[in-house]
Amino acid sequence: MSEKQLKRVRRICERLPESSEKLSHGEPTFFVRKKVYTMFSNNHHNDGHVAVLVPAPTGIQKILIEAAPDKFYNPPYVGVRGWVGINLDKVSDHELESHIRQAWKLIAPKKLLPLIEEEE
Repeated sequence: MSEKQLKRVRRICERLPESSEKLSHGEPTFFVRKKVYTMFSNNHHNDGHVAVLVPAPTGIQKILIEAAPDKFYNPPYVGVRGWVGINLDKVSDHELESHIRQAWKLIAPKKLLPLIEEEE
């Protein structure tokens, strides 16, 4: 199950400009240049989540978690910085791509933004 979910995430991330993947803290992690924009979480520390962790715009983390607590959660370590956990078995490919693209936009250098906006 987690390998199938990781393939979903990779498919989305590999299409984003200047995206790369490396292991970080034992999990596949996706970078734009040298900054993390998406982390895969495969039951990390036995937390029960096969998920991605992504940054969210200011104030959005709380809104998402309150609206759909089965889908979104406050992840350890990065949750205090506004990142949100997204349970992969609870989101469609379209919704997942939307969250990952938003995360990329939040983290990418501003001069790269036109590359993704052209696609939209």
